[in-house]
Amino acid sequence: MGISLISISHQNAPLVIRELFAFQKQVQIDLMRQMLERGYAAECVVISTCNRTEVYTYSERTESNFTQMQNLLLEFAEASDVENIGDYVRFYSGTGAVRHLFQVAAGLHSMVMGEDQILGQVKRAHEQAREAGVCDVYLNTLFRYAVTAAKKVKTETELSRTTVSAATMAVKAAEQTFGSLKGRKVMLIGASGKIGGVVLKNLQCMEGIRICITSRNLLKAREDCHHKAFYEVMEYENRYTLVDEMDVIISATSSPHYTLTYEKLAKSLKTSKPRVLVDLAVPIDIEEKAEWLPGIKRYDIDDFQELARANNEKKQHEVLEADQILEEIRLDFERWMVFQQALPKIKKMKAWMLQEAEKKGFGKAIDKMFYKIRDHSNPEDLRAFFEHMKED
Repeated sequence: MGISLISISHQNAPLVIRELFAFQKQVQIDLMRQMLERGYAAECVVISTCNRTEVYTYSERTESNFTQMQNLLLEFAEASDVENIGDYVRFYSGTGAVRHLFQVAAGLHSMVMGEDQILGQVKRAHEQAREAGVCDVYLNTLFRYAVTAAKKVKTETELSRTTVSAATMAVKAAEQTFGSLKGRKVMLIGASGKIGGVVLKNLQCMEGIRICITSRNLLKAREDCHHKAFYEVMEYENRYTLVDEMDVIISATSSPHYTLTYEKLAKSLKTSKPRVLVDLAVPIDIEEKAEWLPGIKRYDIDDFQELARANNEKKQHEVLEADQILEEIRLDFERWMVFQQALPKIKKMKAWMLQEAEKKGFGKAIDKMFYKIRDHSNPEDLRAFFEHMKED
């Protein structure tokens, strides 16, 4: 009985493995519903980002069913036959699962420690599960506590004060190649998405660059031109007609298909010059073979590990403070959970005490309750119980 977690993340799985588990929204919902329908869990929430896929469950079952849940996850990912797939899957239960979610929501497990995007992704994952009707009191409360803890970390520590993310590192990678993006032409595919939107904001703060974007909402995109760098909007279908002009192409969509293929780029690129292709998507947007083309330097999400490591080292002194905050709120949640699970027993205890009070008086009933606590507690818990009573 309790909370469990199955996790595949950038900490233990390469991009080629994480791509298999990068489920679209409807697939995530189907997976959560199957967890419930097959009796593996009573509640379920799936978090799916470019760096992780995690399945949180609450179950009334006393025995572990990780094997069944893993098999279902592999079935959805069509990864059952992948060699050594078990090496990339991590399991957590009880306190381990709760602590992991709190650390994820606060950005402690992000590739870029302290980045802000993960908290929004955690909130959206919880909301999606609520709308699908697959989570109830336990996971609803767990995710509320996790969000509260993450917000407290962000306001009371310096962990998130420096806004670094995969999106900002994409721009930095392009800058490192050219020295400066001033005078360069940049194409952004997927500007209307969460990550693409952050990339666009970073680009617009730079002077002297020309930006060309694709956006689902072309009207809104054209209206939002009030930064240092203006941009023009293109139809997605016309992207190959403009790639030859570009020095940098950044793609950040949620498409299950390539936005740029090797074959079409080879036909479209006529001018010989250095170019940077940055792929921020999982599954990948830009076919890997594109880096075989002359002058092309291609980055994907895993190539930012080194840049992220430098950022994370600077933030290590904030991690201890963040962990203390998270642990305090985790204990609050686990106390709530123990109490919530004990409510049927508390109800029986109240009924028994009322009966005893009617027979022998309220004082005797209280005495009997304390004797029951004494007889069914280990010495450490009993000592702590009475110490807290003394403090109160």
